[in-house]
Amino acid sequence: MTPSKFGVGQSVRRKEDDPLLRGGGRYVADHWPEGTLHAVMVRSPHAHARFRIDAGPARAMPGVRLVLTGDDVAALGPLPMQAGIEGVDIWVPSHPVLARDEVRHVGDAVAFVVADTLDQAKDAAEAIEVEWQALPHVIGAVEALEQGAAQVWAKSPGNLAFETTLGDRGATSKAFEEASRTVSVTLVNQRLVTNYLDTRGVIAEYAAARDRVTLTLGSQGSHAVRDTLTADVLRIAPDRLRVVTPDVGGGGFGTKLFTYREYALADVAARRLKRPVRWIAERSEHFLGDAQGRDNITTARLALDGKGRFLGLDIDIVADMGAYLSAYAPYIPFLGAGMSPGVYDIPVCFVRLRAAYTHTVPVDAYRGAGRPEASYVIERLVDAAARELDLAPDALRRRNFIKPKAMPYTTATDKVYDSGDFAAHMARAQEIGQWDGFKQRAAAARRKGVIRGIGLATYIEACGTMGPDTATVTLERDGGIAALMGSQSSGQGHATSYAQIVADHLGVAPERVRMVQGDTDRVATGTGTGGSSSIPCGGNSLAGASEKLADNLRRLAADALEASPRDLEFADGAIRIAGTDRSIALADLAKRPDATAEKLTTSDAFTPPAPTYPNGTHLAEVEIDPATGATRIVNYPELFTTSRRLCLKVLIQRMILVSNQNYAISGKPHPPCMTLCCRCRACHL
Repeated sequence: MTPSKFGVGQSVRRKEDDPLLRGGGRYVADHWPEGTLHAVMVRSPHAHARFRIDAGPARAMPGVRLVLTGDDVAALGPLPMQAGIEGVDIWVPSHPVLARDEVRHVGDAVAFVVADTLDQAKDAAEAIEVEWQALPHVIGAVEALEQGAAQVWAKSPGNLAFETTLGDRGATSKAFEEASRTVSVTLVNQRLVTNYLDTRGVIAEYAAARDRVTLTLGSQGSHAVRDTLTADVLRIAPDRLRVVTPDVGGGGFGTKLFTYREYALADVAARRLKRPVRWIAERSEHFLGDAQGRDNITTARLALDGKGRFLGLDIDIVADMGAYLSAYAPYIPFLGAGMSPGVYDIPVCFVRLRAAYTHTVPVDAYRGAGRPEASYVIERLVDAAARELDLAPDALRRRNFIKPKAMPYTTATDKVYDSGDFAAHMARAQEIGQWDGFKQRAAAARRKGVIRGIGLATYIEACGTMGPDTATVTLERDGGIAALMGSQSSGQGHATSYAQIVADHLGVAPERVRMVQGDTDRVATGTGTGGSSSIPCGGNSLAGASEKLADNLRRLAADALEASPRDLEFADGAIRIAGTDRSIALADLAKRPDATAEKLTTSDAFTPPAPTYPNGTHLAEVEIDPATGATRIVNYPELFTTSRRLCLKVLIQRMILVSNQNYAISGKPHPPCMTLCCRCRACHL
């Protein structure tokens, strides 16, 4: 493969930015089919209540086309839980598209109103008569597990959704018995709301000729939404539903990955009314109807010997699931529990995980999906231990980091880290952040009447496990390349990075690569985007498909140029005989009689054999005005490194991203094959 001046690792102008900066982006809310009707949702104001609903007055109002209640959509399946925990028995409550008789959180949906205008739909929603009977409720996972707490589900006594453990309880207990010192912290990973810039929305369009609906919606993967809706909720054949995701603005953050009730309701309404139906969430509604994140209460204990070395770790996690089990909800805290030891050489560990139902909005994957929670807990615990032992926080970390020579290293929770030099990137972050000069800066701050503090944290996470993701590439008649991808961009720069991958194999400029995504009709399969997997999964698939196409084109060009395929190379949108000026443009090659559709289109699918484990150090220095509490960040250098696991396919195909900072540590020049990048931000991603 000939290195490309536009390929991976090269500095190129981002393809996405110009149309977006000029207002050319097209999001869900920009989609206005002719004859569009407007929908609003009626939601519960109570955390827990029984109710009786009378939609008759609303149905008779001007402009109202349809009012759906729970009875009207009783035949639909519930929203499914899609990822449990192997070996753990979890009772899954029914999560109906519209609640019937009883609601279990503020925002639980009870009716869907469709009218000619948005104002008419809102007026009708207010006219729906609901008789509420408030019931006892509980919020907070710890409170939910207490004796006598209000019950969310009768079939889940004590509000315990499930309980599981990781690690070795006996060995961990022994480590604590033999410890010279123990340290404990209880921490809150607070509940969070995503708040992406463009709220969720859906437009449903019915095609009578095919008895088929097209849903245009913001997502992190159209195929996942289609497959869940058709198989579990609408219970129809997949070919009766098309899902299209246009531009997605302001991120997805995990929350746009899931299938929501409004998508099924819009489908039902469009089929019944034979008109397009549009629902766009208002900002306040996002807080009531979209899955939320985190919400764990964790008690962590650390056992140390007389020299400050870690002997054992004991973790107790209580995770709030909300009122229903959202798509991946049980798996999220379990995934985080497995990362509890962090970057430290801790011989034994025991984690107890309990999940509770509460009368709150369901919780699901959000920004790291469990791993940030684990990093927060272990880093706070190590800081507490440093204070307890009167040691510098960096010194205690350095003493207990997993050493590079120990790699590959299996943690006490059975995660296998393939590589990492944690002390090195902490030292580099301290150097950049001028750690050693902090005392002088703090003294100067005191003279000004402000308080200055400094802190650091190291982290590791597991990434790149979503797959397989199929990529298809086609040489088009104009010499451009179409890349059909199952992943979904929501601001990450996929069009640019994928174009560079194609350029590495086919020698075309990035502007000649056209990415197609987010359409279940045009793209055959797709896992979607999540868990920092677009490059490790989708990128590798694209590299494989591009290499297959390159082989086909070399054989076609060999006939045209009367040369051996081994003597040909790609460059500047053409194939040439190496060392000569004899070449054929890709556009001309695509027009040859022997250039059949089968030869001009190739596909590949790749599933990583194991996660990557990116890791790094954050360092922050702040000033606080004691009179007002105003806080100012005065220094925040970051240093990230990435796992060096390079599977054979990656090495062969050079499908990788550049991590400049990983090599800044060692001072080495960039090698031809770099490491998989998930977080570094040194490049355009």
